[in-house]
Order: sequence, then C-alpha cells, then structure tokens
Amino acid sequence: MARSSQRSSILIIAFLALCGVLGMLFAQKTTVVPHDSDSDVNDSLKQFTQVYDIVEQNYAEPVSPDKAIYNGAIPGMLHVLDPHSNFFDPKSYSLLREDQRGKYYGVGMTVGPRNNKVIVIAPFVGTPAYRAGIHPGDIIVAVDGKPTDNMNTGDVADLLKGPKGTTVHITILREGNDKPLEFTVVRDEIPRYSVDLHFLIRPGIGYMHVSGFNETTEKEVQDALDSFNQQGELKGLILDLRQNPGGLLNEGVGVADKFLHKGQLIVSHHGRSSPERRYTAAHGNGGHDYPLVVLVNRGTASAAEIVAGAIQDHDRGLILGEVTFGKGLVQTVYPLSNDTGLALTTAKYYTPSGRLIQRDYSNVSLYDYYFDREDINNNANKEVKLTDSGRTVYGGGGITPDVKFDAQKSNRFQDSLLQHYAFFNFAKHYVTNHKITKNFEVDDNVLQDFRKSLEADNVPFTEADLVQNNEWVRSNIKSEIFVDAFGQEEGLKVKAESDPEVVKGLDLLPQARALAENARKIVAERNSANINR
Repeated sequence: MARSSQRSSILIIAFLALCGVLGMLFAQKTTVVPHDSDSDVNDSLKQFTQVYDIVEQNYAEPVSPDKAIYNGAIPGMLHVLDPHSNFFDPKSYSLLREDQRGKYYGVGMTVGPRNNKVIVIAPFVGTPAYRAGIHPGDIIVAVDGKPTDNMNTGDVADLLKGPKGTTVHITILREGNDKPLEFTVVRDEIPRYSVDLHFLIRPGIGYMHVSGFNETTEKEVQDALDSFNQQGELKGLILDLRQNPGGLLNEGVGVADKFLHKGQLIVSHHGRSSPERRYTAAHGNGGHDYPLVVLVNRGTASAAEIVAGAIQDHDRGLILGEVTFGKGLVQTVYPLSNDTGLALTTAKYYTPSGRLIQRDYSNVSLYDYYFDREDINNNANKEVKLTDSGRTVYGGGGITPDVKFDAQKSNRFQDSLLQHYAFFNFAKHYVTNHKITKNFEVDDNVLQDFRKSLEADNVPFTEADLVQNNEWVRSNIKSEIFVDAFGQEEGLKVKAESDPEVVKGLDLLPQARALAENARKIVAERNSANINR
C-alpha cells in the first residue's frame, strides 16, 4: 500500500509539473495577464489533488495511478484544447521516437493474426529473419520459450524486438512439417522504410508510395527518383499519399521541394506564441517538370497534406482521390521526465495560397472528429483561395482533390473472403506445391484450384460471386502468391498495378502535364505584365 501511495504521489507531482509547463507555454508573449491567474491555477491544482486523494481512498476497486493519470487526467486535459495535443506515456513515447527515427531493433518481419494464430506475414529482404529462413505463413508458437497462444500481435512483436546484437529464439510451425522448427536469430537494426514501394509501373512512368514522414523520408524519395532516372528519363510519376498520416514537418518540406521550382513557397505556420515561419523550396526539381498525379484519401493527413497542398497551389500536378483528413495543427513535442513526452499544438499550417488545412473541431466529440465526416465534401462555408493559375481551391477542411475518386467499398463476398483469410490460406498451399516464376498469371486452372480451396475451408461462395468479382479475385490471388514466393514488395507491386485509382492516375498524366504547362504560361505572362508597368 505504501508503494502504491508513493507511486501515486510521483504521478501527481508529474501531472502538476506538466500543468506548470503548460502554464508557462501559454503565458509566453501574452500582453495582459490577470493578477490572480497564478492563484486560480494553484486553487485548481489543489482541487485536483483533493479529488484524486478521495478517489484513491474510497473508489470501489483499487485505483491504478497509471490509468488515472496517464490515461485519464492528462489526456482529458489536453483533448479539451484540441484533438491532436497528446501525452505519451513511456511505451507510447518510445514508439513515437521509433517511428520518427525510421528504424528499430529486432528481427525484421511483419507479423499478423491469421486463423486465430500469430503468423509471419513476410520477412523483410536482407534482415535477420529473412537470412534465417523464416517464411511467410509460418506460425509463431513461442518466443524465447514463451507460448504465444494467448498473445496478440503487439505482444509477439514486442518480444521479437530488443537491443542490437541480442539473441531471440523463435519456435515455428510450418506447412508440410510435422515438428516445430527452431530458429535462433540475432537482432539487428531494422530500417522502417517510409517509401515502402517504388517501381516503373509503365515504361518511363514511376509509381511511388510514401507511407509516412520520418527522419529518412526525404532521402528515400530522392533515392527512389534517382533509381527511376537510372532506368531512363522519367516521363511521369504517380505519387501515392493515401493513408499517409504525416509525421515530421521538415521531411514533408524536403519531399515537396523535389517537385517544385526553387524559391516557391511550400508551407507557412504561425501561432499565438510562435512567429510566422515560411518554408520555401531550397533546391527545386532542377527543371524536371514531368507530369505528376498525387493520390490522396481521407487518411492523408498533416505533412502529407502539406505536400499535396503545395503541389496543388502551384499547379504542379493533379490531386486525385478523396478530400483529405484536414490536420493542420503543428505539434511541438516536449520531452518530459520518466521517459514521457508532450505533443502540444503550437501553431497552424497554411498552404502557399494561404488556406488553412485544419478541419473545424469545435463542438465535436473526438469520435465524430475522427470517424464521422459527413460534411467533408461541403464547400459552402470554406474559405476560397486561388492557385498560381487562378483556379479555385478551398481551405479549412483538408485538401479537396482536383479529380474526385471515391474509395471502392467492398461487398459481402469480398468481406467474407478476407475474413476467412481465403487468399492467404490458398497461397500458402499453392506455393508449397508449385514452382512460381515472375511470369505467373491467374488462369482458369488456378481459379479452379481456388474454388477447391474455398470448398475445403467451408468458405461460402457462388459462381455468380466469382464472376462478378473476377478481376478483384485474380488480383488478390496473384498478390498473395507473389508475397509468399518473392516477398512483400513484389506482392504490393501486383496490387498497385491493378489498383483502379492508380490506373485512373495513369490516364490523367496528360491532363496533369497540360495543367502545369498552362500555369507556367499564365505566371510568365503575369510577371511580364508587371515588369512592363
């Protein structure tokens, strides 16, 4: 009991210290401070301590200080301010830094739930797991002797991570083997690539998917562009920012720089306690004005919206997809004691045309803010701005695409196949019994084998289901087989090649070229007229 009280006291002190930090931050550069503000704050903190003391002594069950303070009081206080100010306990702060650095220490493989087991989705090429011979579809039954029966994916992933150079023992069940396989793997530094897929999707046309913005993203994008140019002159690019939640501002600025002209404004931000700061293209694209189409959806947020907004405002490329999330609040991360951190909103982002990216969050619950966005396509009350060529764009609610492309909703049959892991289970068996080459295609014989697999696994289907979803089924079969046979990247390539939005983006490349050329002409004429005045 004494230990619990000591723990509670430490957390309360940490909470009060955090309140003090917030007080100092909000007091910066204010011109008028009521004389009794310090007294009001002290009274409120005293009341909090009294309330917590009553709760801890009298609540029906023992009170967890971590839950009450880390998960309750501090997040509750911050979420009253805005949806994105946040407190990170030691574990979540460690994961945040891991994401920002773009690397972690472990064995190098993706794991996930399949058939009520934790299995290997795919080892990353060249990592310890890959070199050890771990395969997609392997069932992880134990890590360092600890059975995984009652563990979720996160629990298993945590066990696989550890300091560089340390050893982890992994027990595997594999298709076609009667006995478990034992692997002893030495952990190493594993890069967490943000450019997780790039390839020439057509001769001279590149496709690049950026999953987030960490400390290595700008370099990864440049490396991908260099690899395209090594295969010949790049004549067009599909930049896929779908489901990109953002990340580090400087990396977003660095990526946008690679597509704009030197000196062009990328983004600006300012807040009550922070002066305006403007970010411009320091290097520019060196005259490589190939046509550009940017794919976005409602999961595109923050730094990804900065990139899309800058490209749109300067008429550099076409934006295709859905209205983006609308996160335009700048979070400054303050490291705190006990390996915790505070992400506090300190400013707002504005695109080159001056439009605010942030969506309105007043009088909206956190759930509705994140999940209920029925008015996202309504531009009635949004601010109106103009691109370089004079096109109308709207602010205050994310980035509205130039060409709308609604995400395709899955149907009952598709959901059923995914819920039964039908493609995963089929590929695992098929690759074991067939030699797969890069020329593999899903023909009628493969489809017949797939039908038999569905019947064997008691997955309900009709011939009409297979006919109506023919292309989708073929694409998923091929993708899963390529993951199993050649690795996750090859499977993702198959997905991208048949993705309807990617195909639409390819069709729009001539329109993107015309847009950029027309904008350059209009800007040049405008500048010439200004000089002749």
